[in-house]
Amino acid sequence: MVADLYLRPNVQVEPLFDQWYAWSHLISPATAARNVTERHLKIMDSYIQASHVHAAAVKNPKMSGGPFIDYGGRRVDEIRALRDRTVSVRADLLKLSLAITELDGALRTQVTGSSLQPFYECVPDCLKGYVELVYDLNHHSSFRLIEPLLYCSPYYCQEAQSLMLSLITGDDRPFVLSTPRLETPGSAHLALQFSDAAVDELFRLKSCPRPWPRIRDILKLESAAEETFQTFLTTTQPPRYRPYSGAGARWRYFGHACILVETPRFSILTDPVLSYTYESDISRYTYSDLPDSLDFVLITHNHQDHVLIETLLQIRHKSKMIVVPRSSGGSFQDPSLYLALREIGFKNVVEVGEFDEIEFVGGSILGVPFLGEHADLDIRTKLAYVVRVGNHSMMFAADSCNLEPRLYDHIRARAKSIDVLFLGMECDGAPLTWLYGPLLTRHVERSLDESRRLAGCNFDQAMKMVDRLRCKEVYVYAMGQEPWLNHVMSIKYTDQSRPIIDSNQLIETCRNRGMQAERLFGEKEILLD
Repeated sequence: MVADLYLRPNVQVEPLFDQWYAWSHLISPATAARNVTERHLKIMDSYIQASHVHAAAVKNPKMSGGPFIDYGGRRVDEIRALRDRTVSVRADLLKLSLAITELDGALRTQVTGSSLQPFYECVPDCLKGYVELVYDLNHHSSFRLIEPLLYCSPYYCQEAQSLMLSLITGDDRPFVLSTPRLETPGSAHLALQFSDAAVDELFRLKSCPRPWPRIRDILKLESAAEETFQTFLTTTQPPRYRPYSGAGARWRYFGHACILVETPRFSILTDPVLSYTYESDISRYTYSDLPDSLDFVLITHNHQDHVLIETLLQIRHKSKMIVVPRSSGGSFQDPSLYLALREIGFKNVVEVGEFDEIEFVGGSILGVPFLGEHADLDIRTKLAYVVRVGNHSMMFAADSCNLEPRLYDHIRARAKSIDVLFLGMECDGAPLTWLYGPLLTRHVERSLDESRRLAGCNFDQAMKMVDRLRCKEVYVYAMGQEPWLNHVMSIKYTDQSRPIIDSNQLIETCRNRGMQAERLFGEKEILLD
């Protein structure tokens, strides 16, 4: 008799785009093109020329999160081969990236406010039919991408997608924006596109076992990968999940901005970023602590620590609805999350805008404005959510920055009441170019770059938000402190770090008022009446 086999709970599955860790800007064709030319190729060229500089930089905590490949100065030939292959097979993306630079420059220098109709002849050939030329009311010209068409074009490189599997025993991983994933002993590289139904079957193996011949056939494993893949399987049945069955509700903190709200009727998961299961000194909830079905998965904004494709693919088969903020509809810097998730295989993706509401038996989800944290770029794909469960209301504000306190008077008037506030306070934030640099077509002066940051609330801003919302409980989250976030955030705080000082001050002030306040870390469970 052939034994049924489960996927081990500590099998790490990293989604890749040409061997670089896949995040949302590597799904949308235009942003993918710019990241290939302005991030990947530049980092690889630098490593090929001076790998010893990279080896030294990754050891320096002050350089954490910088553009340095983390292979200790080794494997230069493999990086060179990856670089050469990228230039060869992604020629279309290289052309698209150059065309975006040319079009942006021409609009900036050649357009004077007259009709844009004649200028369509000047659009680079590979962009013709994919853009609309527009003015704002002050006669500043720009272009709008017809993004759905780009997904039907040669610029959407589905064949670049794959999965890298390996066993993980600790939290440390190389930073995803700077280090491509090369095969190592014990890893298995599967040429599965993200939308492939076999991806769902792979992750169902965590709870629904299958015999080895069936697994091999579903995943179309090559004979060379079979021996390695078998090390990822076990006959040991995982503990069964015990759903919440109380009379009220329960929320659990899974780390960063990931909260599971559960009642006997429904479950809601915010910004899924989960740890695998392995021995650790830090207590945590993992994939095994998720229910068999998730009614709503809420995404607050399009940053790699809130849209983690690695986690989303693993819960796709159990997610009934993915709720995302509505994009601006073609702005280059604001690719559509709806389109990206649909293209990689999510069937029921729902876009919501500010003050759109989803109602269901026992509760509701209200989208509310999310200001700041995007370096002043015109990005609309961002929402906070007010989740109402029975008589309880919780606002998941993620990295919202209180740039205008009166906004929260209006939010409270619309939402009626907010009992609990979950708020990020990463108030230093990375500079504009750290994340959005590849999208910029002009050099950014250092002073400008440093002034425009991906920052959340400081103490004063957070306290004014608490006062305006009149909430009863405050939880600081989305701080990136959990070590299983290092590979996507590369944040290491000390007691002297401003986000820690300011969040401590917020917690102390709230507690002195008799409020429940805490900075979340690791895991937390709260039961609601």
